[in-house]
Amino acid sequence: MDAIALTALIFAITAMLVHLLTVAISIARTSRANASHQPGKFDDEAVTILRPVCGLDAFDAETLRSTFNLDHPRYEILFCCARDQDPAVALVRSLIAEHPHIPARLLIGDDRSTPNPKLNNLIKGWNAAVTPWVIMADSNVLMPQTYIGEMFSNFRPGIGLVCSPPVGSHPQGFWAELECAFLNTYQARWQLSADAIGFGFAQGKSMLWRKSDLDAAGGIGALALEVAEDAAATKIVRQRGLRVRLVDRPFAQPLGQKTASQVWQRQVRWARLRRSTFIPYYMLEVLTGSVAPTAAAAYAAAATGISPLLAVAAMLSLWYSAEAALAKAGGWHMGRVSTFAWLARDLALPVLWLQGFLGNRFTWRGNDMTVSAVPSRS
Repeated sequence: MDAIALTALIFAITAMLVHLLTVAISIARTSRANASHQPGKFDDEAVTILRPVCGLDAFDAETLRSTFNLDHPRYEILFCCARDQDPAVALVRSLIAEHPHIPARLLIGDDRSTPNPKLNNLIKGWNAAVTPWVIMADSNVLMPQTYIGEMFSNFRPGIGLVCSPPVGSHPQGFWAELECAFLNTYQARWQLSADAIGFGFAQGKSMLWRKSDLDAAGGIGALALEVAEDAAATKIVRQRGLRVRLVDRPFAQPLGQKTASQVWQRQVRWARLRRSTFIPYYMLEVLTGSVAPTAAAAYAAAATGISPLLAVAAMLSLWYSAEAALAKAGGWHMGRVSTFAWLARDLALPVLWLQGFLGNRFTWRGNDMTVSAVPSRS
């Protein structure tokens, strides 16, 4: 075996071992979270949940209603909307009326004091919150009854922020299955694994703050110092000598129908944001799917007289069997086409990685943005 083939073999084995390790870490974490939730020292803490709304998505009635069914004894909900004419306003008002026993308000106003439209929507809620703890939760997060307790479960001395990445649920059609393939056994797996070894990154879907910590760093406006508020949150927490932690069981985001364009544009947006804010980590992403190690294994096999097709089959079988085990352990979606979606995802990853370098523009909920500057909402 020549040096190139040996290098290819070592890379293929190493990549597979890393893949299996990240799967094992994620299975251990989700299995721990699936145990019955026990009362904790934070159960009596007062919490404000901020939920920004903008337009209506297919599952908004379900996800927003879930905010009213939490088992935490002391929490209030502040819904934030930029305009009274927004179609989400009627839904929010009806949900508040349906649950008079839960303290909840709808705050309307477009502050435009930062270049980030989501933060502009949240500022009024942050300023209105009087509790020591604040959770920012996107409107498409489906909250289990134990949501607040699970957010608190990893908050301990030395921790400045607890977050949750999304996991896709309720996919309808192949493109939504592809979205699940990106979100669940790929992105959530890597995020949980990085967090387990002390490199947790903030995730904007759900963020639990001790209010005084963010206020001491300049308040919610400080999250506009980066184009993505989760990137800014990570840097703020680390600059204060604290760490970001993730929950052990990421919360669901119902997907419904998706088009190929919607899935691709979202992944390109995230890729460009990661490239802009954490370039050293982004450079390695091209190696994280199954394509590069499988190609390396096929090359090494051919160099030693073994059928490359046999090497490809063995690599992909083990790779995706591990992902299937993770999906089952986490209770995450897995359907008849999931394996094909995982393969399609991995084939797309190198192209997506290149797309991260080929532009700075993206669109978020009708707002044209760039990774270098986020224009004010118009």
